[in-house]
Amino acid sequence: MSIAITYSRAQVGIQAPLITIEVHITRGLPSLSIVGLPEAAVKESKDRVRSAILNNHFEFPLGRITINLAPADLPKDGARFDLAIALGILAASGQIPKEPLDQYEFSGELALTGELRPVKGMIPFAHACLQQNHKLVLPGLNADEAALVSNIEIHPATHLMEVCAHIHGNEEIPLHTGKSTIEDVSIDIDFSDVRAQNHAKRALEVAAAGGHNLIMIGPPGTGKTMLAERLPGILPPMTESQALESAAISSISSQGFDPKTWKQRPIRHPHHTASGVALVGGGSHPRPGEISLAHHGVLFLDELPEFDRRVLEVLREPLESGRIVISRAANQAEFPAQFQLIAAMNPCPCGYLGDSDGRCNCTEDQVRRYRQKISGPLLDRIDIHIEMAKVAKEVFHQNQNANIENSRSVQRRVARAYQLQLNRSGKANHKLTNKEVNKHCRIDDTGSQLLDTAVSRLGLSARAIHRILKVARTIADLADSASIDSIHLSEAISYRRLDRK
Repeated sequence: MSIAITYSRAQVGIQAPLITIEVHITRGLPSLSIVGLPEAAVKESKDRVRSAILNNHFEFPLGRITINLAPADLPKDGARFDLAIALGILAASGQIPKEPLDQYEFSGELALTGELRPVKGMIPFAHACLQQNHKLVLPGLNADEAALVSNIEIHPATHLMEVCAHIHGNEEIPLHTGKSTIEDVSIDIDFSDVRAQNHAKRALEVAAAGGHNLIMIGPPGTGKTMLAERLPGILPPMTESQALESAAISSISSQGFDPKTWKQRPIRHPHHTASGVALVGGGSHPRPGEISLAHHGVLFLDELPEFDRRVLEVLREPLESGRIVISRAANQAEFPAQFQLIAAMNPCPCGYLGDSDGRCNCTEDQVRRYRQKISGPLLDRIDIHIEMAKVAKEVFHQNQNANIENSRSVQRRVARAYQLQLNRSGKANHKLTNKEVNKHCRIDDTGSQLLDTAVSRLGLSARAIHRILKVARTIADLADSASIDSIHLSEAISYRRLDRK
């Protein structure tokens, strides 16, 4: 009788719980069974492992082999356990030593030849491995991704034989020293590409500085999509922890994580036919949706009224809480979702309301029904509403080298205002609680009269009033003003175009 133990990790949401792999070999008819709630891909690992062991001239034990994946009540899926299972069988049969295995955690899919193939979710795996003070052995193609977790000892391997030689002490796998980080994030699409629309540019700058949600209303061709795509380039630079959280979510998604995108703010733009599950995430084994993939970045919803109303309503809770909890009968997963919502819509069904050429034939009733596809509670959660007019033809014939501000200069102003907010309250203005709004967004008597007039004319809700005060606080921060003046409050009120009684 012989038992060997190796370690790997499962994937539950954005967490990577430790999995203890126990391999027990006894006399009896040759068989191999895997227990501990393995999914199909895990059950199939026995065939990959058997071929990899035999093709590398090891002996596959001719006895009864039982492999237990503990804890037994946690579902396991994927091929990430292949390497750990193979090493457990070799150790239990005495072909490699058992003692060094306690220091390591293993991850990797095995080819039939013994080559190691990359797996998804290595950033949460590496972070949890570091907390356990273990060394990590993984496929070489996953090394750059895992190395984004600082201070972890990584041994990248390309073949089962390399790992066995390392465990034997015959030939150590060198530590991975590279770290694919990009300190100076490049901006490929620049704010200076957008001609005119200065009012919209100003609104986007305010939104970026305070993390406010924003909606743009205008006919086709006014630059709504261009502006939304350029928002990530003016957002404050990501911190190390923010970049790691965002990368971890991409790492466990179906698309995987590209280390070249390190510290780049994500932008997601799902099509208007997307379902609620596509936005918030789901599945029998919950996976992150678009709102989580946009964590610390931008979720851009173009043609907002074309989205199913029930789909849009699922955004209300994550917009407030910054997280999404997906519950299933067997398990529950929580994903972070601190995204900035940027939406765009036409002013009417045909898109040409207010056009100087008179191309719009929509009735008032059609326009009202079109705009009412977006619920009042959702609009309340969008801080800034702006209208965009058609750009005059003369603008396109102006000097292309005109002095137009680029993304870098706008980002510097945004970053200064954002730092003021962190120094004052430890968070961006859009996250201020009601109590903090009363403390940090005070207005004088003139401002109070101005706000009262806006409330009576626009029929603002209490939530909308707090949104106005938060936006006014951001405008004051951009102006480096300690107090909220009437001019700041007036600008904030002007950003509530869709409010109606």
